[in-house]
Amino acid sequence: MNTTAQFPRGVVVAEAYDLIVLGSGAAGFTAAATAACKGLKVLIVEKAATFGGTSAISGGAAWIFDSDQARAAGIQDSPQAIRTYLRKTIGSAFNPELVEAFIQRGREALHFLEQNTELAYALRPFSPDYYPLEEGATDRGRALEVVEYDGRLLGARFKDLRRPPEGMLLFGGMMVNRVDIQHFLSFRRSPRSLWHCLKLLARYGLDRLSHERGTRLTVGNALIARLATTAFAKGAELWLNSSAESLVLDQGRVRGVRVRCNGQLLELHARGGVVCAMGGFAAGAQAADYRPDTGSEHWTMSPETNDGVALALGETVNAATGNGLAANFFWAPVSVLPRLGNELERFPHLVTDRAKPGIIAVNRAGRRFTNEADSYHSFVQAMQRPGNAPCWLIGDAEALGRYGMGLARPSPVDNRALERAGYLHRADTPEQLARAIGVDPQGLVATLAHHNEDARAGVDSQFGKGATSYNQSLGDPHHQPNPCLAPLTKAPWYAIRLHTGDLGSARGLVTDANANVLDRQGAPIAGLYAAGNDMNSIMGGTYPGPGITIGPGLTFGYLAATHVAERLQSNH
Repeated sequence: MNTTAQFPRGVVVAEAYDLIVLGSGAAGFTAAATAACKGLKVLIVEKAATFGGTSAISGGAAWIFDSDQARAAGIQDSPQAIRTYLRKTIGSAFNPELVEAFIQRGREALHFLEQNTELAYALRPFSPDYYPLEEGATDRGRALEVVEYDGRLLGARFKDLRRPPEGMLLFGGMMVNRVDIQHFLSFRRSPRSLWHCLKLLARYGLDRLSHERGTRLTVGNALIARLATTAFAKGAELWLNSSAESLVLDQGRVRGVRVRCNGQLLELHARGGVVCAMGGFAAGAQAADYRPDTGSEHWTMSPETNDGVALALGETVNAATGNGLAANFFWAPVSVLPRLGNELERFPHLVTDRAKPGIIAVNRAGRRFTNEADSYHSFVQAMQRPGNAPCWLIGDAEALGRYGMGLARPSPVDNRALERAGYLHRADTPEQLARAIGVDPQGLVATLAHHNEDARAGVDSQFGKGATSYNQSLGDPHHQPNPCLAPLTKAPWYAIRLHTGDLGSARGLVTDANANVLDRQGAPIAGLYAAGNDMNSIMGGTYPGPGITIGPGLTFGYLAATHVAERLQSNH
């Protein structure tokens, strides 16, 4: 952005664009990159000091039906199967128009992005839907993993890419994906895994000679960097530290947005429209009004700038907002580590620990209350029942040494700093551990006895941990007879407190199949679009599979930009 020091006080009418995108996550950058590839003049407005939003620290997975990758792998899926699965899992919030657009045009969106931008995905060889026993579910074919990327290709913009939290990095700055984690867990048992880890460490060592962190980007960082590289190359501008204040209206059409940047209020015109993709409202003051009150702390993984501006802007133009969702958020259990000063590091317990053998979760009564290997969304739903929040993740020395728990790393990493910080609790006996963390000792001892007996038999008689393909995909494939079950018998014992948390909000602005925001009467608001978590979730507040936020985010970000481009072209 050019300096604005020469502008007078008050609202300054600044440059005009074809499309203005508010927010720089996956949906926002998809809209920006798509529009830029179609020859449009694009501006991205980001409230934070870095770009990427929640997407940059996400797993980066995309859930897409009938992708080129699935076709190349010869996977047989059908529109009827995924339609049935979504109807069963979403329930009463099922929106046929939006679900059909996602099914019919998701592949088109991903194909366009992979052909015209740096975006690249690979099929996960085994990644079951989160409700694998439901009709229409699959074990492979819908979940895609973003391909790693060289952050150096971002040039000077690399420093502006949102850095993942320290707990998601190894050795102070090295990113890893699901495959890398499995290799690190197996490097003592597999020469192939050892070689993989040594190559990663060598690359990281070279990176640190000239960069503050590793430039090999994976998961969400790779997703954002790939889209951003193309958007910038195609001429899209990005303004950081800039906040949308109000929409510019002309005869009922959204013609632009007023943005506060460098202390001044600029009126920016958008010939084609404005896309709201600011990440939802999970970090906003109103978030507590839309989630269950468990009487306990709740933590969101959304950055503080995801404060619901889109809903406020929508309110000024009579936009409809979602209601009747199964949940207003995408849930995930979160542990919290106090750092120096008032800083808190939040760690979402998604796939690295809960499902592993030798790890269980208990409530204050010392009792297990759910299948720990089920999805993070389902796990928090169980925590929201009375008496289960907060809960404790419990593991013995064998489990911690082999898999780690939360921010605690596997052997040979020394985790005593986490013990001193009060994050990781350690005791020589289960009774001592229970008393230290405020859990009923007799309840915990009884729970361990029951669980250990089941684990030796390989069958969880209480909650079925390890019984489904999804559970097994997150367990230890080298552990038998059940990859998710092992007795907890080896001292010392460890515990980490888990709070209810979320990955972002599901409730947003209601749209049509073009991502065009609708008013309360159901009519499109000309020039206003929403994608990502600003768009009311097509999943209705449910979580059917891995990547069900990013898959629709890519799809409807693409559809919004395509709709704008086609309309501008027809006007010419």
